[in-house]
Amino acid sequence: MNLFIKNQITYNYKYNQSNNILRKGSYGLKSTSFGRLTKSQLVFLKNTIIKNSRKIMSSKKPIKIWTQIVLNFNLTKLSSEARMGKGKGSIYTQASFIKPGDLIFELESCSHQQAKFLFRKVSKCCNLKLMLIKR
Repeated sequence: MNLFIKNQITYNYKYNQSNNILRKGSYGLKSTSFGRLTKSQLVFLKNTIIKNSRKIMSSKKPIKIWTQIVLNFNLTKLSSEARMGKGKGSIYTQASFIKPGDLIFELESCSHQQAKFLFRKVSKCCNLKLMLIKR
């Protein structure tokens, strides 16, 4: 007789290399640590790239940016006044769990110095350890 035991969901923390290939751009920002990115953090990082790319671009051709993160977890929270045993709570944001080797952004039509400058700006704002990779 099979008994199904209700357990907490466990995630695989092994190094996965399936999402570390540059597909669209020539430069990429790759994670080297585990972490979690919420929707607001991802939007803030993308706005940081856009704002700083306007400062360094001298040509008419803008930098193309691709986001490679899929927000696949809904984070829920109960109100602070709720007692225990009152259910799960409402969704307050979406998030994605990042493993080492996952690409976060891809960049196109920029030089190596410009990509390094953008990488330094983004790595200061991000709570993950990042690495700049080149095609």
